[in-house]
Amino acid sequence: MTGPKTEQTSDQKIEAYTDPAGGWGSARSLVDILTREEIPVTGAAMLMRQNKPDGFMCVSCAWSKPAKPSTFEYCENGAKATAWEQTRKRIGPDFFERHTVTELLTWSDYALEEKGRLTHPLRYDAQRDRYVPVSWEDAFDEIGRELKSFDPNSVVFYASGRASLETSYMYALFARIYGTNNLPDSSNMCHESTSKALPQSIGVSVGTTVLEDFETTDLILFFGQNVGSNAPRMLHPLQDARRRGVPIITFNPLRERGLERFTNPQSPIEMLTKSSTQISTQYHQVKAGGDIAAITGICKALFAADRDAKAQGRPRILDVGFIEEHTHGFAEFEAFCDRQDWAALEVKSGLKREGLEAAAAVYARASAVIGIYGMGLTQHRRGTETVQMLVNLLLLRGQIGRPGAGICPVRGHSNVQGQRTVGIADDPALVPLDKLKELYGFEPPREKGLNTVEACEAILDGTVKAFIGLGGNFVRAVPDTRRMEEAWRRQRLTVQVSTKLNRSHLVHGEVSYILPCLGRIEIDEQASGPQAVSMEDSTSCFHGSKGVASPVSDHVRSEPWIVAQLAKATLPPHAQVDWDGWVGDYAKVRDAIEATYPATFKDFNARLFEPGGVHKPLAARHRKWETPTGKANFVLPPDGLEEDPDMPARGRDVIDLITLRSNDQFNTTVYGYHDRFRGVKGTRDILFMNENDIARLGLADGEIVDVATDASDGFDREVKGLRIVRYDIPEGNCGGYYPELNVLIPLWHHDVQAKVPAAKAIPVRITRSAMQTAPGGA
Repeated sequence: MTGPKTEQTSDQKIEAYTDPAGGWGSARSLVDILTREEIPVTGAAMLMRQNKPDGFMCVSCAWSKPAKPSTFEYCENGAKATAWEQTRKRIGPDFFERHTVTELLTWSDYALEEKGRLTHPLRYDAQRDRYVPVSWEDAFDEIGRELKSFDPNSVVFYASGRASLETSYMYALFARIYGTNNLPDSSNMCHESTSKALPQSIGVSVGTTVLEDFETTDLILFFGQNVGSNAPRMLHPLQDARRRGVPIITFNPLRERGLERFTNPQSPIEMLTKSSTQISTQYHQVKAGGDIAAITGICKALFAADRDAKAQGRPRILDVGFIEEHTHGFAEFEAFCDRQDWAALEVKSGLKREGLEAAAAVYARASAVIGIYGMGLTQHRRGTETVQMLVNLLLLRGQIGRPGAGICPVRGHSNVQGQRTVGIADDPALVPLDKLKELYGFEPPREKGLNTVEACEAILDGTVKAFIGLGGNFVRAVPDTRRMEEAWRRQRLTVQVSTKLNRSHLVHGEVSYILPCLGRIEIDEQASGPQAVSMEDSTSCFHGSKGVASPVSDHVRSEPWIVAQLAKATLPPHAQVDWDGWVGDYAKVRDAIEATYPATFKDFNARLFEPGGVHKPLAARHRKWETPTGKANFVLPPDGLEEDPDMPARGRDVIDLITLRSNDQFNTTVYGYHDRFRGVKGTRDILFMNENDIARLGLADGEIVDVATDASDGFDREVKGLRIVRYDIPEGNCGGYYPELNVLIPLWHHDVQAKVPAAKAIPVRITRSAMQTAPGGA
């Protein structure tokens, strides 16, 4: 296997987990990580300030912060993120005296981050193959000199999705004054399909629901999002909805525990009685990539039911008044659904007609419906089309712009949506460039910049010479790992603004710096006193956040300060941008954000800590459609339900791989080796397979196999030594862990429109391995 080795613990175990999400398993996991990170008391105290008006917004997922928070307004994974960031463990210069970069390249993702927080700015010393301490002044002097030597369009400014609105605004402005729109971000890897799909359909690029909608909805449709591991706080409104008798219909390839049953760990009665709430009332295990067919089947059933109701003089199933007044393209969409064959829909979705009709029957009776989805819809070759098909389903019954209803994409990084709102975007059409020109007296670049996939392509062909990373672990998160790591080292300059050590620091350019920053949980003291920052959640609400913990080191600096110093070292003096003034008082940055986006951020500073957040104005919530047609659009898949014409013909031995995150993980950060809900402990070298596929390929449960991408582009992509685990997953699909299996994703295997890597349906071949035991590694 390529890359770092995965530690294998001595107590490896594959054993079915029968308990619900939450409950005692969640409580034990919390105690474990607080103890491991050596903060059992201080960590518990910090958690009491998490997602509270006088505290900090969670550094994990972007789920909404309620106006009236509970006593324990955090979840298992949010608590892990806090403990991981506020660990007592440190990585100082002495650590790098003991370990060369070559040695560290063999360490796993977990082992690197587990060593603790970075404490000093560091520069790579090629002669010693080590990172060595450097003064902030010297670091900025050299980085500035290097940046001045490049064509601006040969430099990439990446943002991971955790940086605040204030930092993101400054970072985007720095890049554009420098002269480029090369501002890719983590949304390009996850939810860009949403950003492409929704503007075409309803005229906004984000979801239309707010947290209050969950209190009045009477049906939730759930697609491709593992709530139990990726956004556990959402389980509380889901549980409340179920207690009101609200049906939840789930479409997901794997039966995820959080979508089945939940015990609220904050309820003494539930914990003592071990009672749980059934979450999904229908659970449809759709094939990977089969969601378009599944949704088409539901729509086809609705059309048939509506015609039957009309013929018999009963109330219509479709919202005819809404369709006539507010939509465009209905007749074409009806014709599209009518000409689809049920047998083909069953094959493509992996579901029976009766199941899809059962889902349609419940939907037909509901008045207020929320459609929730995650990367199970977006990370596909046809991700944009799939999101639009879900919108089509909601439009049929007027479920956009109604209380208790709407479209709800669940974002991952805690501020990835907000970064786009304030200018982190490769597409200049998304940014008020004329306003920036007016405010700051420069001519912004007008040509499109590089998104994540395009940046990778440009690194491969040598066009990109330098990479600045505002957080994240880019090298580990992107597809085609082996090819990308080889090309990455050919860059002249790589700079990473980080809290912890990761692989992106070790696969470095000729000149390389690590700039350690404060975490969001830490007190950020500047000239005007302790600072607050702001984020935007998945429901388009802005929230203030205040650090509560002491900084990990006297040598770390805030992200706004680092961005300002980079800008000052690189750009000519700019009288109209007061970098030092902004750093001294972040309220001035928020004033600048309001001046740039006045309609979105009206009275931003005054409303920063408004209970429940400041709602971003969204025209679609009020049934105002900012589309070329002036209406909400039924959008048809360009290729219908035909096979992807750009993919090679496949044999029966080709299976679609779904990359997964474990219960002990957030994005590329691995907290441990216990995927509790899937019953895997002590290893990540796993391939989940349907028992019929195991038998058909002549393999056995527990056998060690090699997995290779089915592609004919001349590049070998293979991972060796995975253990087969028989699992409840659709035939023709298998599952394995991200980011270890990113090596199998070709860079060209992405959403055709949005260029999101298609990590949820990678065609692979599985063969018996020459290895007798899993080696540990990816």
